[in-house]
Amino acid sequence: MSDATQSAFAAGLLEATPPPAGIAAWNSPSPERRYGVYRNNVAASLTGALATRFPAAERIVGPDFFRAMAAVFIRLNPPRSPLLLAYGDDFPDFAANFEPAREIAYLADVMRIEAARTRAYHAADAAPLDPQVLAEIAPDRLGGLVLVPQPSLSVLSSPHPAVTIWAMNAGERPVEPVADWRGQDALVVRPHMIVEVVPLPPAGAPFFGHLAQGRALAEAASTAMAADAAFDISANLAILLRAGAFTAIRKDQDDEDRDHA
Repeated sequence: MSDATQSAFAAGLLEATPPPAGIAAWNSPSPERRYGVYRNNVAASLTGALATRFPAAERIVGPDFFRAMAAVFIRLNPPRSPLLLAYGDDFPDFAANFEPAREIAYLADVMRIEAARTRAYHAADAAPLDPQVLAEIAPDRLGGLVLVPQPSLSVLSSPHPAVTIWAMNAGERPVEPVADWRGQDALVVRPHMIVEVVPLPPAGAPFFGHLAQGRALAEAASTAMAADAAFDISANLAILLRAGAFTAIRKDQDDEDRDHA
């Protein structure tokens, strides 16, 4: 089969088009029926992969709506790899702009939590930072510390109570009316075997986000305080250690020079 025929064959699986020229069925002079079965199997497999990755979203909108939304996404965003572990990374962004889902404003952020959980599950293993290592740092050096984030770490921020809504639709807590309809932030991280979604206190997202970007502890704290006067560095440091969100302290050049002296 030529490259052109293969490309046409693959493209036709995502559209209701006849099979490309040159395709034949062993048991029929016309391959349309078998090609249609193949197309349906591909669509069902990709839809199933998305439903497996975004079960809370499917529960929120219902199976029929989810399948319809997935069908449009699949047609516009076919997989680029035979490995489907990462397929759907851009599904939340698609959902945010999907007109029929516009009234479900929190849907995309719930899906971002689910996408981050999958990425965390398949991320490389790394031992969390030992709290004793941090405790042994001289106080006057704490502000300059730069931490190494877990490979599994994601920092998420939503103007909606997305963490609560995800938890209720993922079976993590009972389904009930959301009493406090405010934005929520969270870490998604896998310090050991289990992926955790850790709610963050005020300004936790900018604090952890800056740390994950390689900013020094003092700079990250300053940014968080500017974002919200209620920022509590002690509470956030406790979460940092308890969640295992970072793995080590990155040495600066002075440290390396001392080690080699």
